[in-house]
Amino acid sequence: MNVLETDLPGVLILEPRVFGDDRGFFMETWNGRRYEELGIPHGFVQDNLSFSAHGVLRGLHFQNPQPQGKLVSVLRGEVFDVAVDIRTGSPTYGRWTGVTLSAENKRQFWVPPDFAHGFVVTGEDALFSYKCTDYYAPDYDGSILWNDPEIGIRWPIESPILSGKDGSAPPLAGMPEGALPVYRAG
Repeated sequence: MNVLETDLPGVLILEPRVFGDDRGFFMETWNGRRYEELGIPHGFVQDNLSFSAHGVLRGLHFQNPQPQGKLVSVLRGEVFDVAVDIRTGSPTYGRWTGVTLSAENKRQFWVPPDFAHGFVVTGEDALFSYKCTDYYAPDYDGSILWNDPEIGIRWPIESPILSGKDGSAPPLAGMPEGALPVYRAG
């Protein structure tokens, strides 16, 4: 497996080994021992699938407390996927990194707990897979404005299709006191 580090510590782009021939391909999408060596916990408790049309943007989402680490990939189509460091006190607070994930490139993206996550569908549609380290907790669910100018994400689509929740989310600087996770060094 090829592992690409990003500008945000702990956020990884993973390129699993793919074995293919004229019949198709085989790849290992999860191996607890191998991924744990990379710092990705093997305690996933929930798997999710979402299907979205071209131009749909989902995010920027997080949970606090009860954060979810997410190992994400695309089974069909293509997305531009983003992680944002929202840990107050972090040296990289408010910074983002992004990657194109597609059924073709078979990349995975590790978004650690306490980071916000979002994606926009750049292909015709996308079937998006998430492995999560904790359960969805609606009471702790949070959103940050997808186009917050202080974060400055360079989304590849100018006018995405948004849910009401995502379209009206506050900017990072407008989050209520205590809503964001706190950075813990080490």
